[in-house]
Amino acid sequence: PRGNGTGRAAERGSAASVAIPLTMMVTGVVGNALAMLLVSRSYRAKGSRRKRSFLLCIGSLALTDMLGQLLTSPVVISVYLSGRPWAAMDPSGRLCDFFGFSMTVFGLCPLLIASAMAVERALAIRAPHWYASHMSPRATERGLAAIWAAGVAFALLPLAGLGRYALQWPGTWCFISAAGGSAFAAAFAALGLLSLVVTGACNLATIEALVSRCRAKGGAAQPGSRWGRIATETLLQLLGIMCVLSACWSPLLVTMLRMVSEQAAGPCRGGGQRWEPRREGNLPLTAGRLASLNQILDPWVYLLLRRILLRKFCQAASAVSHCSNAECRARDRALTLSEEIRRTAA
Repeated sequence: PRGNGTGRAAERGSAASVAIPLTMMVTGVVGNALAMLLVSRSYRAKGSRRKRSFLLCIGSLALTDMLGQLLTSPVVISVYLSGRPWAAMDPSGRLCDFFGFSMTVFGLCPLLIASAMAVERALAIRAPHWYASHMSPRATERGLAAIWAAGVAFALLPLAGLGRYALQWPGTWCFISAAGGSAFAAAFAALGLLSLVVTGACNLATIEALVSRCRAKGGAAQPGSRWGRIATETLLQLLGIMCVLSACWSPLLVTMLRMVSEQAAGPCRGGGQRWEPRREGNLPLTAGRLASLNQILDPWVYLLLRRILLRKFCQAASAVSHCSNAECRARDRALTLSEEIRRTAA
């Protein structure tokens, strides 16, 4: 009976563990598929020419996040369900290399795409004339293709002997090894942190320009609270982007830099073993799950939540049916300004 109780407890623990990657995969695939559908409809709509570069970035980000979920989550789920150690399932280590490669590509590319989107938004509002004459869907496609090529080329460096992918605690996933003060791991963390800095700086520049424009328009239009609400929602979205990116990626990137520095400071214990040191506990696992959570939150932060907020605002504005002529004129000016803010931010 005691043995049976232990077995049931192990089964319950395995079911609870597999529920996390399974839920993340389903949620991520559904959210990103919905985002891609909305992007496709918006891209084909009339009058979307000014927004096509932004829509291409959004669609590419959603596709990247969805592919990352589809290529990595089933492997983790299979490991949990099999109850076998990774070495028994992957004696050659090729699955571990593929998993680490996928984690690297689909981790680095979304960060670089987010930076490209932040730069695109900053140029659109701070340098509109340059943006109108130089930015086009074709230029955006070339930029996105360059980001993908750079991500794949970087992830292939271990095949050339520069770095390696290793099994991570608790033996259900693989990622870049920090053993021996890996320069490859340090480069990944540095590129990720640089992307976060660029995204934050450009979004702050966009927020500052939006605030200045709202003040200038507000003084001329004497708007009420409605246009201010739209401006606030736009600014909150930009702040939300920075907070989500930082909260999801900073723990993993900082942990990698710390592990690299510790490994470089002293000899690595365990020689050539593939298993990362267990002394780190669950910190790398939690940081990895947070980074994967970004793939789920991206479509909501960038697209779906924005549409929900704007739709609620439009419904609230249309509900006001009785107003004086002065109030109606103020409302019309506020709606016109809100549409201009939305187009500029997008």
